[in-house]
Amino acid sequence: MSETDPRLLLLSPDDNVLVARAPIAAGEPIRVEGLELPAATAFSLGHKLARRPIRAGEAIVKYGAVIGTATADIPQGAHVHTHNVRSNYTATHTLEEARTAYEAAREVGKT
Repeated sequence: MSETDPRLLLLSPDDNVLVARAPIAAGEPIRVEGLELPAATAFSLGHKLARRPIRAGEAIVKYGAVIGTATADIPQGAHVHTHNVRSNYTATHTLEEARTAYEAAREVGKT
């Protein structure tokens, strides 16, 4: 018997997440690293789930690279997404913050 469900893909041996290769319904049994679990939520194609328990503050590793930081403890097999991960890819800002910075820079140029 396989250690991990064939509907899940490990992209790099260093990853602490697996990627859904097919949709998985909530409650459906899945095997994650030898442990059979009911899917806590539905997983769409391409969504991530925890390969092992991940602690709050721990790096989320996909493709062998850090892609974010866990904002809460994530149990093995749980959905890893924006509700429990802060992205490390791009700075988060709002249009208003960008506008304020632009206007401040223009004011500096006037003096």
